[in-house]
Amino acid sequence: MIVEELEEFQNDLKKLLKKYKTLRDDLGVIQKVLHIEPDARPPFSFQIDNLGIESCIIKVRKIASKSFKGKGVQSGFRLIYAYFEKEQKIIFIEQYHKNTKENEDRERILKHFR
Repeated sequence: MIVEELEEFQNDLKKLLKKYKTLRDDLGVIQKVLHIEPDARPPFSFQIDNLGIESCIIKVRKIASKSFKGKGVQSGFRLIYAYFEKEQKIIFIEQYHKNTKENEDRERILKHFR
């Protein structure tokens, strides 16, 4: 499985790492899980519909983080990625905390995957 990151994703991650020091480790765990099971798996993740594009865009809602001990998967982090089954490729699009942002950046998704 090939994993890539958009430049905007890298910027998001840098900002979040200033506040949540364990985020890079948490992301490594997510990558391991996605290598095994990259498709959407409700209630942990789901496909974002109504974008008008063919790419499979998935939002992960339940992410465990060492920064939030005792919260389990209720950390509040969100991860948006595109999954290309034929190419066996994942592209990380966006990561944010639900306290700072309510929903994914649909403009970013459409800009890169239209």
